[in-house]
Amino acid sequence: MALLYYSHETFTEHDTGAWHPERPERLAAADRGVMTSGVRIERVVPPEIDTSDLERLHDAQYIAAIERFCEQGGGFLDQDTHVGSGSWEAAMRAAGAGIDAIERLEKAAEHTTAFLNVRPPGHHALAAQAMGFCLFNNVAIAAAKLVEDGQRVAIIDWDVHHGNGSQDLLDHDPNVLYVSLHQYPFYPMTGRVLDVGDGDAEGTMVNLPLPAGSAGDVYDAAFDQLIAPVLRAFDADWVLVSSGYDAHADDPLAEMRLASIDYHGFADRLARLAPPNRIITFLEGGYSLSAITASVAATLRGFGGLEYSGIATSLVSPPTSWEALEEAKQVHRAYWEL
Repeated sequence: MALLYYSHETFTEHDTGAWHPERPERLAAADRGVMTSGVRIERVVPPEIDTSDLERLHDAQYIAAIERFCEQGGGFLDQDTHVGSGSWEAAMRAAGAGIDAIERLEKAAEHTTAFLNVRPPGHHALAAQAMGFCLFNNVAIAAAKLVEDGQRVAIIDWDVHHGNGSQDLLDHDPNVLYVSLHQYPFYPMTGRVLDVGDGDAEGTMVNLPLPAGSAGDVYDAAFDQLIAPVLRAFDADWVLVSSGYDAHADDPLAEMRLASIDYHGFADRLARLAPPNRIITFLEGGYSLSAITASVAATLRGFGGLEYSGIATSLVSPPTSWEALEEAKQVHRAYWEL
């Protein structure tokens, strides 16, 4: 497999403040995962996004306010989200990477994918509000561009936190399928199983809120029994992955119990379901550096059809996790054949 690998030194200059978990070292950890994955790498410099692409989803006044705030030295936008003078360029390149990856994958040789090692992350960002370490919603921006071009898009979000921004920006669009597996109740306290989308898009928001302690067994079952049937029926032209690694058992900020091998399984399944050259992976959360490295490598090997090369770990979910999966399946039988 060939990998379009997006990274840039400016991402390390995004200042989140002292002792912040979303720190530049995360990029180096992900880079180690890419370098040890065994896939063929083509490095790509992410361009800054055109403002018109930002304005499909984000308010113009909000965009201008973020730029001014960064130019003036930055500070806290909310209790969790901090920016500095280098954050504007970082955010513009993070948002631009997805648009560029679309254009390159449309012309790429067969069996190519893209991994975006970017920060700030994006899936919590709302139209006119930064939150949860996010300024602009990188994955939703790419999805909106594809929809404008007549494409159907599936977003698979396996970050431990629900992507409230992605859901809020896209839950009215029948051409976008949003699937989220997340710890619940947990920040940002959104992503209920009954949040299924609005109007003509009803059924295209698939939320699987899982209790603390959920492990790879129930995630695997969710992919096989819920996500895969919905993806096949939706028939997406593109699959975009909000790839947070904070559901890993070693992550210090959450309480889920995934192992690195689980991300290999997720990616392997998606590679079999998505059209060729139509998967883009966006780095979201994940705060254990060792877990990021191992899980990024596992993800890319899964997408590339390579065997998992790490230590196999099998953890068991509590009964409440299986109950949550059954509830989600019951809700979505109204919209999909499961």
